[in-house]
Amino acid sequence: MRHENSTYTYRHHKISSHILLVALTSLLFACSQQPSTDAQHIQSLSNHKSATTDSQTLQASSTEIEPVMTPAIESSTSLKNVSVTVYKTPDCDCCEGWIEHIENHGLKASVQHPEDLSLFKDRYDVPQQMRTCHTAVTTDGYVFEGHVPAKYMAQFLASPPAQAIGLAVPGMPVGSPGMEQKNKFMPYQVMQMNKDGTAEVHADSTGMEQPSKFVPYQVIQMNKDGTTEVYAEITSAQQQL
Repeated sequence: MRHENSTYTYRHHKISSHILLVALTSLLFACSQQPSTDAQHIQSLSNHKSATTDSQTLQASSTEIEPVMTPAIESSTSLKNVSVTVYKTPDCDCCEGWIEHIENHGLKASVQHPEDLSLFKDRYDVPQQMRTCHTAVTTDGYVFEGHVPAKYMAQFLASPPAQAIGLAVPGMPVGSPGMEQKNKFMPYQVMQMNKDGTAEVHADSTGMEQPSKFVPYQVIQMNKDGTTEVYAEITSAQQQL
């Protein structure tokens, strides 16, 4: 009897030890898995945050606004609705050259040959020191005396100063529109004429304008077989722009 009790006690302790060992092993295994799970969770959060940041960056890049470029207005465009009456003497060749220059830039001109040109210069208050070979007057009453380049006429008419009556190029300088002499050029000033009789510098011209005398020409197409044919007829300076 005593031997059986001893055997039972031994077996009981042995089973208890196995159960305790299994429990401890399971606990250690669970503890060893937890950091890995936490690490995976942290990595997942990091990946999600990175993806969100990349998405926001891409969205911000796609919404950037490109700068708007505004094209410059050329004188041939801004003068196309402007009409002037040109007062000159019948035998003034340089006046004809200037008229061709402004017409090539879109301006419409009608010509008159008064017996006394000075009467019209007096009528439109052109100062004595500004007077030259021809006087042009727009339908709005602005005055352009002498060989004023078309581009300065366009600038002036786009925003006329309140005190001004127009522009003038006194002295008929060589190289001004209508006064071309091969490649010769004399720097000159474009003057602003004011209502009180005074004048001031509007611009300094330091280079030749587009030649006012235009010679029509053809653009020729050259073919592979050695022949040529007319590609285009250029009949005015505006077609070159």
